Amino acid sequence: MKTFITPTSKALAYMGRIDTTSDEKAGFFFAGSNVTLRFRGTAVSVKIKNFRYYADTMLGFILDGEEHKTAVTEHYTVIDITLAEGLEDTEHELTLFKRMGGSHYFDFYGFEIEGEALEAKKLPELKIECFGDSVSAGEVCEAVEYVGQNDPEGHEGVYDNAWHSYPFLTARALGAQIHDTAQGGIAIFDKTGWYHMPDCIGMESVYDKLRYFPEAEGGLSQWDFTKYIPDIVIFAVGQNDSHIEGQPDPDITDPTFRTRWKEGYKKIIRDLRKHYPDAFFVLTLTVLGHDAQWDVTIGEIADELGDDRIKHFEFSRSGKATPGHPRIPEQEEMYEELTAYLKKELSL
Repeated sequence: MKTFITPTSKALAYMGRIDTTSDEKAGFFFAGSNVTLRFRGTAVSVKIKNFRYYADTMLGFILDGEEHKTAVTEHYTVIDITLAEGLEDTEHELTLFKRMGGSHYFDFYGFEIEGEALEAKKLPELKIECFGDSVSAGEVCEAVEYVGQNDPEGHEGVYDNAWHSYPFLTARALGAQIHDTAQGGIAIFDKTGWYHMPDCIGMESVYDKLRYFPEAEGGLSQWDFTKYIPDIVIFAVGQNDSHIEGQPDPDITDPTFRTRWKEGYKKIIRDLRKHYPDAFFVLTLTVLGHDAQWDVTIGEIADELGDDRIKHFEFSRSGKATPGHPRIPEQEEMYEELTAYLKKELSL
């Protein structure tokens, strides 16, 4: 018996900043955004429409605890992708997730199963949100043969996998939900960093958005912060802030730029605090190579905010581990340290 599960079905459990305002489709924009279906049956497929900007599009899914990926080769048209067939006619759990950041987004039109949907999976009560860059989005983390090295040339996104990023690993270790509001190349300020070149978009224009790239159908859209109020906020931005395309790179030791950058950073944190009055904030950078003065500056920001639930956390190899994106072993190193810190600070 074929059964179609629409995006509004109560059998689905969504996690991430996802546009669920339409009865026909749900929009997946940020890395790691996912939907889970529990069903009894022998086959499952997904109906999507993919919007590709660059790189090769790969979708990830977890079926009965095993991770898989599938390439998307047709774009700008509604397609059906078979995820599994010939399954035993027993209970199964499927999580479809967006492996990659803003290289694409997709509209999810639903699942079709040979069988029947079961009661939706209950999401954890503890909630985490991470604002970050490519490291937080898990870019190039699957290139494990390049641990401690520069990225392989011409990888075209095939090694990107948000599921193995330190925010997702930390959330799973703590039994928490996670919204990974991260995008590769992003800096604090617009016209800074590497995201959406040449007129770069910064976190100051992304942190409060759902559709955060202007090319998306319908253009930019605001995020409704009341839909998800995290207990823990990880804010890991600063890696890309030392670059302005076509201009001299900013120097964080320059007093004028340092003050301006700190104020831009604090403006975002203060606004997030208004939306998340009780959350514990962790301000950090990752193990990807960078000048230690960025860590020092973030420590100053945490002190200047004067909030005992906004802390600076520094990984033991912050800025020292690798000149390329952290691979899965380095992502695991980060999540282990961050998880231990959160357990101690929050008595989890």
